[in-house]
Amino acid sequence: MTCVRLFRVRFAAGAALGAAAFGPAAVAADMAIKAPAYRTIYNWTGFYVGGHVGYGDGTLGPGTNPLPEQGVFFPPTITGGIGGFQVGYNREFANRFVLGVEADATFTSPLDQARHARQMPAPFNGTIDYVGTLRGRAGYSFGTWMPYLTGGFAWGHSRVRVNAAGDGVISDPGQYQTGWTVGAGAEFALSGNWTAKIEYDYIDLSRRTLGLGDFGMPGVTIDPRIHLLKFGLNYQLGDSPWSATPQQAALPESNDWNVHAQTTLLPQGYLNFRAPYTGTNSLPGAGQLQQTWTTTAFLGVRLWDGGEFYFNPETAQGFGLNGTLGLAGFSNGEAQKAGAAYPKIRPQRYYFKQTIGFGGEQEEVADGPNQLAGKRDIDRLTIIVGRFAIGDFFDGNSYAKDPRADFMNWAMWASAAYDFPADLPGYTRGAVAEFNRKDWAVRAGMFQVPGAPNSDILAFKTGGAVVEFEGRYSIFDQPGKVRVGVFGNRGNTGNYRQALAIEGFDPTLDINGVMAGIRKDNLKYGFYLNGEQQIAKDVGVFGRLSWNDGQNEILSFTDVDRSVSGGLSVKGSYWGRPNDTIGIGGAVNGLSAAHRDFLAAGGLGLLIGDGALNYRNERIFETYYAYSLNKNVTLTADYQFMTNPAYNADRGPVHIFSGRLHGEF
Repeated sequence: MTCVRLFRVRFAAGAALGAAAFGPAAVAADMAIKAPAYRTIYNWTGFYVGGHVGYGDGTLGPGTNPLPEQGVFFPPTITGGIGGFQVGYNREFANRFVLGVEADATFTSPLDQARHARQMPAPFNGTIDYVGTLRGRAGYSFGTWMPYLTGGFAWGHSRVRVNAAGDGVISDPGQYQTGWTVGAGAEFALSGNWTAKIEYDYIDLSRRTLGLGDFGMPGVTIDPRIHLLKFGLNYQLGDSPWSATPQQAALPESNDWNVHAQTTLLPQGYLNFRAPYTGTNSLPGAGQLQQTWTTTAFLGVRLWDGGEFYFNPETAQGFGLNGTLGLAGFSNGEAQKAGAAYPKIRPQRYYFKQTIGFGGEQEEVADGPNQLAGKRDIDRLTIIVGRFAIGDFFDGNSYAKDPRADFMNWAMWASAAYDFPADLPGYTRGAVAEFNRKDWAVRAGMFQVPGAPNSDILAFKTGGAVVEFEGRYSIFDQPGKVRVGVFGNRGNTGNYRQALAIEGFDPTLDINGVMAGIRKDNLKYGFYLNGEQQIAKDVGVFGRLSWNDGQNEILSFTDVDRSVSGGLSVKGSYWGRPNDTIGIGGAVNGLSAAHRDFLAAGGLGLLIGDGALNYRNERIFETYYAYSLNKNVTLTADYQFMTNPAYNADRGPVHIFSGRLHGEF
């Protein structure tokens, strides 16, 4: 095999991750290239597993009225941005030819609401949920890179969304279709056992007709022809992926980039409870069971000294209880407001981070999700620009922060009265600046807000801001932290008292229609107090207090105007299982007088609205036990008891039981 000179993987990884983020590969092209003084022999034989993202387009056939799906930086198409997973095996022969087989699944993006709203209404809309392939690959090795051709069997799932005469969907029939695929690509060795690839696939699925006679319409013929451009990463497992001996890295490792992943499956259900009446957004009295499943890749690359770029594509599938409606302190932190029956891909995070050190004492930074290993100055200024969750940088807490690992209820892992700006999955775009010293830090941010309450469209016209102070201290040599934040959002919302006054003047008016008609740029402001204290080794307590003015509609998070929460977290070292955790906590949520009067008059909030209201504070008790199966996988049992769900003493209480299977890699 011909020997080749390796370029430093910073260049290759930067190019691969930049391409995966739908565009900024030019940044990687400007990075310095260093040629190590060694040569290596690379062999492509072995199993591999990986993931991909990209962009697609195509057609579902004439007269199918395809739904536009989000393209992020590109126009919406029948697929929009794409992403998924692959697994395969290669065999390299002595003549450098490489033969292999690969199976993959590719998921499409969520609906582009803005573009869909501008389309002419149609009686139905076609859409494609996902495509899968089982393909052969034939390539030729040039050492650390390999061009290849690919082709084989393909399948997919399409649906036709039948629309109501007014607004809404009355049916969503679907069908499976099979066909074939051809394509070409190139794969490149990066560092360690990681390779990157770029690939084009054409997918042709069989023509099938879906009958719509039950809706008074003729059948619609779905005839998918799809073009996909993929950027992927593969981890090479070697010839024996089930061996107890780890595969030796094919190339030197690099600290200039990293890859991590998580997956979380969270089933949740409740038993029948007292519900003498039920409104539009009520939790139904009859028990039900739902589940959510998310899978996230965390990719990071060091661009220059102190400069980093992070990209987190994520697939999400499933629904919260009742479609994430009926509780202000909602019971599942993984339940997005935009649930889907099949996984949908979003680039949840893509942001640049620049750290400016001021010298002096340094601290170690461990390798982790969205964190590159190395050292940094304790006295530093950090600037972040891009798309992220506000909770990534604000309102942190060591014991109650991550519904994938600790408490699940929204009022436990966040300051519930902080109506933080976010789209439906909980992310926004903006900028954060943090000044850090050894014993304290100050951070501030400005962000986009949704165009209207519960909207998936982030607007540039208005915005939100938050400033947080964090103090670090010790009591009897036990560390603690306190965080104080003040926030303000200006968004397109209505005023509760104004809506009530208009409806009171003319009781024939629908108060929700009135509220929608009076929306304008209004301000919501408030504060939060967040504390944590270790009281013994592996034992800690925490608490949060939050408040907002409660005069205008909630824009992004949930229907809470004041909240207090707290609890206890204990690691399992006390009973011989140091990686297990038990948590016990509770929360009390409340509303302003104007907000409760609006709901009592039949108003609907983001998540709640029973049509009437016998107001009491919403009270939540939660306890969980997280059992570590191994260093990567944790199984959790969780119980929540909720009295006065959605602040209504006429309904409930509700007993909610949850499981959670969480893996980190």
